[in-house]
Parts: sequence; C-alpha cells; structure tokens
Amino acid sequence: MTLLGAGSSKDLCSAIAEAGVKKVLVVTDAMLVKLGIVTRITGALDANGVAWCVYDGVEPDPTSDHVAAGLAVLRREQCDAILAVGGGSPMDAAKVISAAATNDKPLRKLEGLLKVRRAPVPLYAIPTTAGTGSEVTIAAVVSDPVTHAKKFFVDPKLLPLMTALDPSLMVGLPPAVTAATGMDALTHAVESYLSKTSNRQTERWASAAIRLIFANLPKAYADGGNLEARRAMALASYYAGLAFTRTSVGYVHAIAHQLGAHYRTPHGLANATVLPHVLDFSLDAATRRMADMARMIGIEGTSEIALARAFLDSVRELAAEVGIPPTLAALRRQDIPDIARAALAEAQMNYPVPRYMEMDECEALIGRLLPSA
Repeated sequence: MTLLGAGSSKDLCSAIAEAGVKKVLVVTDAMLVKLGIVTRITGALDANGVAWCVYDGVEPDPTSDHVAAGLAVLRREQCDAILAVGGGSPMDAAKVISAAATNDKPLRKLEGLLKVRRAPVPLYAIPTTAGTGSEVTIAAVVSDPVTHAKKFFVDPKLLPLMTALDPSLMVGLPPAVTAATGMDALTHAVESYLSKTSNRQTERWASAAIRLIFANLPKAYADGGNLEARRAMALASYYAGLAFTRTSVGYVHAIAHQLGAHYRTPHGLANATVLPHVLDFSLDAATRRMADMARMIGIEGTSEIALARAFLDSVRELAAEVGIPPTLAALRRQDIPDIARAALAEAQMNYPVPRYMEMDECEALIGRLLPSA
C-alpha cells in the first residue's frame, strides 16, 4: 500500500501503530539525522505511542558490515519492525536486515533469486529522495566491504508492506541530490522501456515517469521548495520503480554499480553520468524505442532515427540543465578493464538489453567518462 502527499509520512506512522508494532528500528543515514528529517519521523512515532531506536550508519553503496551493524541494533533493542527512511542505500540495507533477522543463515545464503525462505521482519518505507524507486522493488544490493563485489538479493518478500511518498520531506534536499536522484529515476524508466522483457503495463509506468521527470526535474532543481514538482518527482520515481522491478535494467546500472563499488560514487550520480553514453551505444539497436520516448516528451518528427537522436540530445540537455557532470572525476584509467569486466559479467547474466557489448566497446565507453577524455 502506498500513501501519497504532504504529511503522508505521519499517516504511515499511524498505520504502523495500528498494526500493533511495539518498537521500530529506523534505518537511515547520518545526513538525514543531521538535517532533522529523522526527528520528524520519530516525533510522529512518539505521537502514536510507538517506541523506536535509530541505526544511522548506512553509507552510499551499503556493505554487509552495515547490514550486520543494523541487525545487531535490531536484536539488542528487540525491535519488531523496521522503518527505512532515506534513499536507495538505507532502503537496501533495511531490506537485507529484515530478511537476515528471520532467516538464520549467513548473508551469502540469502543472495540471489528467491532465497528468503521465512517472512522478513515487517518493513515500512519512507523515501526521502525521488530516484531509486526502492520502495516498490523486490531487490536490494549490498557490497562486499573487501572485494567491493555487488551482492544482489531478489525476492518478493523484500517488498515493504507500506510506503509513504511525502514530498514535504524532500523540500530541503540540496540541488545536486535532487538532480542525481531525478536522473536515477529517469534511468530506471528508460532502461525498463528499452528492456526486451517490457510489456504494455511496464511501458505505461515508464512512459508516465519519463514525462513527469522531463516536466518537473528542472523545476525541483531550480526551486527546492516547489512542493508540486517534488510530488511529481516522487510519483515519477515510484512509477519507474514499478516498471524496472518487472523488466530489470541494463548497462547503465551494470557500469554504475562498479563505479559505486570502486569509488563510492553515489548511485544516482553514476547512473546520470553513464546514461547518455549507453543510449548512444544502443542507438542503432533501439531506434524505435528511443523514438517513442522522444514523442513522449513532445518531440515531433517522422524519421525514427532523427527522433531517437533527438531523445538522446534531450537527455544530455536535461543532465546539463541540472548540473550533472559529463565525466567522473574519481575514475582512474588503470581501473577501466576491471570495471568493464565486472559490468559485462553483471549485464550479460542478468539484463535483457537491446544490444550486448564486447569488452573493447565497454572499455571505450567507460573511457569517455575520464575527465581528460
């Protein structure tokens, strides 16, 4: 169940109380505590008579260490539910904590598809960014802290029981975070629409997300207090999440995951930087689909290839308008082969993309992200 609108986070806290929860573990990050957003949530829990404790140790690209630390707090404090507050990293950590709490086995035995045998601890979600769509997805990604390898957990049991899309919590987001998370949502929608497993329903969700993002991301970026634009972006992220959790994603994510593991690049920023390059690579194989997306945002024309190129140009222009850098400062040339190798392994095992890459093509694409390229 999803609640939408300013103040919906308070309604979710009321629903948690009505469900009989005695004590909830709030899984979040230190910045949201500093910004006072977590205090607003815990205040609503207090008002509804629900005890709480906070684990705020989650960092971008959470690791199994973060999961272990959160699980320890859950058990020590005897919490009977989890409330994820934040972006994709707290959401992913909370999902895996909830599964680990009831499945008495090492995390490595929960990795993969449909490995969560017992129902997780009841999980609720309040996204504070409009980007990941994790509140409606059945997957979580956690890194190995030593090898940096991404570990995927995919099971319908990981889906939060109830979510609040509260744009009032997003008003204070810095413009850079608004931009990166908004482009993250666009990536989800675009890769879902390009997926070979897309269908009419996922295409409707993806189309709605793409329209909303192009119309509202510049507004939310320019004026963080624009509540209507924030609401539209929260809904766009939600629609994109509904779409890609059913179709999967593609090379943008495969490469971005490795950038996050190597350099702790925030996932939204990595996706935003990589997206135009992957669209360029996919242009010939996905011409009709990219032309469709051009029409979604009001571009007119009769030539499919011209429309596809116009959509690619529009993505680049949107990224520039919201301050997304065209290159990645942290990227090191000597890391490119390892990043490409891991990205290819991820994509070719998991993602139904329009066109598969060879190693030299992937290395060349990543090389274009170098600041000196």
